[in-house]
Amino acid sequence: MQYREYGNTGKMITALGFGAMRLPDDEDYAVEVMQHYLDLGGNLIDTARAYGNSEKLVGRAIKGRRDQLYLSTKNHSMGQKEYTPDLWKQYMEQSFETLGVDRIDFYHAHSVTWEQISGPFQEPGGPLEICQQALDEGIISHLCFSSHDSPENIIKIIDTGFFDGMIVQYNILDNLQAFGSHGHSTGTSNEPAIAHAHEKGMGVLIMGPVAGGRLLMGDPKQLKKMLTKTTTTIPDLAIRYVLANPAVTAALSGMNTVKMVDENVASASHEEPLSEAEYQDINAMIQRYEKLAELYCSGCEYCLPCPQGINIPRIFEAMNYHRVWGLTQHARSIYQGIEPNAEACVECGQCEEKCPQNIPIIQRLKESHTALTE
Repeated sequence: MQYREYGNTGKMITALGFGAMRLPDDEDYAVEVMQHYLDLGGNLIDTARAYGNSEKLVGRAIKGRRDQLYLSTKNHSMGQKEYTPDLWKQYMEQSFETLGVDRIDFYHAHSVTWEQISGPFQEPGGPLEICQQALDEGIISHLCFSSHDSPENIIKIIDTGFFDGMIVQYNILDNLQAFGSHGHSTGTSNEPAIAHAHEKGMGVLIMGPVAGGRLLMGDPKQLKKMLTKTTTTIPDLAIRYVLANPAVTAALSGMNTVKMVDENVASASHEEPLSEAEYQDINAMIQRYEKLAELYCSGCEYCLPCPQGINIPRIFEAMNYHRVWGLTQHARSIYQGIEPNAEACVECGQCEEKCPQNIPIIQRLKESHTALTE
């Protein structure tokens, strides 16, 4: 497997990291899958206090093998209603105990926003001071963060200078539009933030290289058209696309089977993830598909507010997953969570009067409901 330097730290990380958020239900098998990854030369496992029993299972998988890998975990206490600096410290201590280690290489503030980093994170006696003490003691090696905030805010977090690395989302599907933790759009591509972190000498880990499985939800005909002469499957293409970005240190993949580990390790073992021509061809194709989506709805939100409370752009976003990308299952899962849905339309026409693209919104709401209702 290829190795890349984690920022300016001198640490060499395998280009494929093991994301331990969604492990198999069979705990013994989950341990086996992680150990198989280590057996093949992988050297980065990423977990979090918030991932159920993940830290416990990671601890089992790495027992007796601690020196073979770099360990990453996260503290989500600032996102809790009962947050206090003591809770941050408690979560940190629990991670060490559950993992069964005395050192964590990459310790992340989990899923943070600029508001949190500019506020409670820096307060006297808060997480920054606690982590600085842990750094001084050598029990954590590098302070990092993960975030679903807008790219603009992620750049602000980078510019604090507090962090040696970060985890952000980046993949083929979200290249031109980044999505938050529940799939809601939060801004433009994370590419500028990734490039900025790299320029600042930070390590960059990528979550969701296969878009959290969305790339496989349905019959992704358009994605299959992107397969190149050297790529064999959509996951193979997805991982190699992410690794073709020179600012990326490693892709974190949630692997549930030994076979998946074998396949993803093979994808990450290419000396050249994709040729420059392949990379540019894929980006050009993504832009063409994005333009097709914009013809249906550009997401400008001029149609809002709807008197019936219908989130029209969100419905059309789901519809584009179906009609442009062929990701029907994912589109339907989004639509099921939208209330009220398109059926609530009373055809008042206010939205159509405000739409700068003159979209026949009423008709398209009907089309969306028919296509996205199972």
